[in-house]
Amino acid sequence: MLVTTDGTHDSRALPELLKKAETHGRVSKVIGDGAFDSSSVYEMLEHESIETAIKPRRNSRIDTPSQARRRAVTLYKRLGHKRWAKLKSYGKRWSVETAYSTFKRAFGEFCMAKTMKNITKELTTKAYIYNMLVNL
Repeated sequence: MLVTTDGTHDSRALPELLKKAETHGRVSKVIGDGAFDSSSVYEMLEHESIETAIKPRRNSRIDTPSQARRRAVTLYKRLGHKRWAKLKSYGKRWSVETAYSTFKRAFGEFCMAKTMKNITKELTTKAYIYNMLVNL
């Protein structure tokens, strides 16, 4: 688990998330929304030999300096969303979105704690309780 502030962009948190995930096993694929559509993310994942299923933003152009991102955007534009999503198993992303939605319905979208240290403790405790309930 990684707790960040609202000012931390998803793509900036990805390296730390990958590092934490790798402690549980090899990450072979990253499925992400447009928040992860950046040259640096594609380059990092390609360097780590991790497959991407990141939906390019609507205004994505193929003249990006990142060769990895250029290939991804070209494939997306050539296949169209439906065929691309099926090829990349993009629909699996919704199982994670459902888990987050369920978590927020159970515990709310806000924390009572005020300091980052206590916010982290609060969210860790909530995640522990959530996992206990899910695994009953």
